[in-house]
Amino acid sequence: MGQITVKKDVGGIGGLCLITPAVHGDSRGYFMETYSRRDMEENGIFVDFVQDNQSFSRGGVLRGLHFQINQPQTKLVRVVRGEVFDVAVDLRQGSETYGRWHGEIISAENRNQFLIPGGFAHGFLVLSDEAEFCYKCDDFYHPGDEGGIAWNDPGIGIIWPGVSGNYPGSASPDGYRFRGEKLSLSERDRRWGVLSEKDVNRNA
Repeated sequence: MGQITVKKDVGGIGGLCLITPAVHGDSRGYFMETYSRRDMEENGIFVDFVQDNQSFSRGGVLRGLHFQINQPQTKLVRVVRGEVFDVAVDLRQGSETYGRWHGEIISAENRNQFLIPGGFAHGFLVLSDEAEFCYKCDDFYHPGDEGGIAWNDPGIGIIWPGVSGNYPGSASPDGYRFRGEKLSLSERDRRWGVLSEKDVNRNA
């Protein structure tokens, strides 16, 4: 019996999948399978994951939008503590949904997982006070192969929950607020340009 439910092509974008594991619980607690190659393949998902990553972020931290240019990664993301708004942007050359985005709330409570194929940019905003974020990758990290797009690119138009402000012509968070507090980005993420300016190797 399969231990996951898979919703395919979420947001009308081919390849994006929302995966919910079966949870077996009682008064003592719960158990769930967080990953099963067999269950994934029974649902038509064939990915050879080679690396697991985990990060910690405080509330109001926004990470992204990131991708690997020549060696794109498929990612399976989940949250083990807290809550994030997780976003994927289609950068696949020739895709009918090129430049479109879709976001999902992923949390320790809902236990959802978001499968993002290679060829997408990815980012997330921490909605809770703190969050621990985990993801599997089907390729290793390659230094020097990093690409990025401004999180607030007006041509993409991502609606980040709780974020208010006006586009200042760059990825700078100055002038933006997350639930009344300052939005937090890394120095690198403040420098990404918009998609229309980039000559990107967009792999399918």
